[in-house]
Amino acid sequence: MHTEVVDKAEQARAAATYLATASTEAKNKALRLIAGALKKRSGDIIAANARDLEQFKTSPGFSKALEDRLMLDEERIAGAAEGLLEIAALEDPIGEVTGATLRPSGLQVGRVRTPMGVIGIIYESRPNVTVDAAGLTLKSGNAVILRGGSEALQSNICLVKIIQEQLREAGLPETAVQLIEDTDRAAARTLMRLDEKVDLLIPRGGPSLIKAVVENATVPVIETGAGNCHLYIDEGADKEMAVEIAFNAKVQRPGVCNAIETLLVHEAVKEKVLPAVFSKLHRAGVELRGCPCVIDYHEAVKKAVKEDWGNEYLDLILAVRAVSSIDEAIEHIGRYGTGHSEAIVTADYRRARLFLSRVDAAAVYVNASTRFTDGNEFGLGAEMGISTQKLHVRGPMGLKALTSLKYIVQGSGQVR
Repeated sequence: MHTEVVDKAEQARAAATYLATASTEAKNKALRLIAGALKKRSGDIIAANARDLEQFKTSPGFSKALEDRLMLDEERIAGAAEGLLEIAALEDPIGEVTGATLRPSGLQVGRVRTPMGVIGIIYESRPNVTVDAAGLTLKSGNAVILRGGSEALQSNICLVKIIQEQLREAGLPETAVQLIEDTDRAAARTLMRLDEKVDLLIPRGGPSLIKAVVENATVPVIETGAGNCHLYIDEGADKEMAVEIAFNAKVQRPGVCNAIETLLVHEAVKEKVLPAVFSKLHRAGVELRGCPCVIDYHEAVKKAVKEDWGNEYLDLILAVRAVSSIDEAIEHIGRYGTGHSEAIVTADYRRARLFLSRVDAAAVYVNASTRFTDGNEFGLGAEMGISTQKLHVRGPMGLKALTSLKYIVQGSGQVR
């Protein structure tokens, strides 16, 4: 057992007990202090991030898309700080009583929302997750143990130091936010198996990370993030709308889980739509891999292989396939999708409703980009991740997703 992991888990458990009864005012004060400190200390954060970026550029897994996930600048730090202020402005879920009823026995039975306790986060690359996770767990009364990847270690150390300083300033236990600095996989496996000290584990990263956590953890896990997302362009779809949505969903930030990896096009509109789509994507540097029915629509399209349909590239690569019907598109999504975000561009109301009802995913879109699958965009404030499972939450995980419920029963001497 890794001593660092066990010691920090024990400290987090003690902090969680304190946070469970902390006032909304105290938690909001801490969030505002952290937000202000992030802006004031942005130079320190960017310097630490620069060290991570320099090291990452020489690593075997380097790509421009993953570099973008790792990078912090003034704008992103300001965005993270603003996210904390938005969390502070949200209603505190802890203590909310729901479903109160008076039973024939005279008992008053209700449910009250409570913190989970200690939440572990195992994640890759994106240091903004450090801030989002700290803010959401703090407001929901939970302690958090963060285990980021080695590529973001210096950034995460700097961020957590700032967060802990402001927790102490606000009169809350700084051990409520812990960072596992040991990036060895054995340390992560230790965290996965601390079911007596950790109540919930959330992995954020690629399919291999999520699979490793699910297969090795004894702590309950919420699967997040893996996003083999699709856009289907239906027959009769508006050409300009289809081109713009396809471009945005692939290019705006290709290294994130809600970017599309496969474009499906109805064969009736491929001649009208594909030349414009391919031309725009190619100019943006997208590598195109297509089925035999689409490779003739642009000279840069390479022949797709079977593995392309199930691949989450997280890069400027797009697989493209022509289909004969909406049924074939839905069947393809059902076979290769990861239950994250799926979209259709269509002018037909009936087929839009068919797509919404038959596609099984956390978020299903009609005539909009999958890039909107995000806690802020859905009005939840910052998010812990996108849950792609059905228990106990699905989709963007905001404050209430980090809570549980307990029954509260009030009587006047009743016995059964």
